[in-house]
Amino acid sequence: MIKRIVDAARLVEETCFLWGPRQTGKSTLLRSLFPKAATYDLLSAREFRRLAADPGVFSEECAALPRTGQPIIVDEVQKLPALLDEVHSLISRHGLKFILTGSSPRKLLRDGGNLLGGRAVRHELLPLCSAEIPDLSLEQALGRGLIPPHYLSPKASAKLEAYVGDYLREEILAEALTRNLPAFQRFLEAAAFSNGQIVNAATIAREVGVAANTVRGYFEILVDTLIATWVPAWTKRAKRRVIQAPRFWFFDVGIVNELTHRGPLSPGSTDFGAAFEHFIFMELRAHATYAPQGTGLPVSYWRTASGLEVDFILGAAEVAVEVKSTDRPTSDHLKGLRAWREEHPTSRCILVCRAPRARRTEDGIEILPWRDFVRRLWLHELRAA
Repeated sequence: MIKRIVDAARLVEETCFLWGPRQTGKSTLLRSLFPKAATYDLLSAREFRRLAADPGVFSEECAALPRTGQPIIVDEVQKLPALLDEVHSLISRHGLKFILTGSSPRKLLRDGGNLLGGRAVRHELLPLCSAEIPDLSLEQALGRGLIPPHYLSPKASAKLEAYVGDYLREEILAEALTRNLPAFQRFLEAAAFSNGQIVNAATIAREVGVAANTVRGYFEILVDTLIATWVPAWTKRAKRRVIQAPRFWFFDVGIVNELTHRGPLSPGSTDFGAAFEHFIFMELRAHATYAPQGTGLPVSYWRTASGLEVDFILGAAEVAVEVKSTDRPTSDHLKGLRAWREEHPTSRCILVCRAPRARRTEDGIEILPWRDFVRRLWLHELRAA
């Protein structure tokens, strides 16, 4: 079994929400960490109907549980927001601790659900990362993605197709997030072609056949259901005129492969390069999410109006990272980093690629093989030059 970075000590400090997209392993993780914990699974139709009929029963059962030191786990809590009022009361009256999981906080956030008045911290579980798979295969990661059952399966293509279908059926249709499922499905595929880019809602709207405002609402659904995220532009202390719009990323490279119908990824191809950059983004996002307090590096990007660009800016401009899938980097690959350094001379500049060995240019730009880069990332060494 793969050992995840999120551990028991982090989850039992106090009551918490554990959010994460479907199949990232939340239930599996909690069963392994807390095998004796009382668990309420709201994906079970029988359990859902029983507690929906009388949420007070949940409160009575929890109050009667022996005090074993184990948290009480509620799986997919967003399906029954009324339980959160009971959880709130049980924390206040009995000092019980809960782990509340979910794959879509949208309903709670949009409908004003009880988020426990600051009594619960938020944790996230993302797809697998290199720190959890020491012998990670780049070919598997780029081709299958890093959702655990996909990365580990030789039949990942069928699983990815089923995943997209389940998302449309169980998250979008069942939760009535849109009245036009066919249009949303067309949008989902169009959005995948914008992965890693600045989004043009008007262009996508024309492709899908809906209004631009509807497309913007669809993007909100993707973010609220944890399927995608925005990466902000770096705009501080800009000498050049910079682009301020965020870049859009799906949470997993395998999902993009499925939605864009990518075939086998061949080194040197455009699709391989896009998937490689997406993989590095997933590593950076996971590190920013999981790193101990004070060591995480929030991710942004930099692009000027004239077209100069650096893929990822980490922290307060401490590190600039350009990603190229080439195994023979040249001076042309360093243009963005050199332009960035003119404005941020103290920033550590790194080109991540597939070169066989690390090296440093005369002007101090580091060229790192991807495996060296992710190792240093997870050792929290990137801040040190």
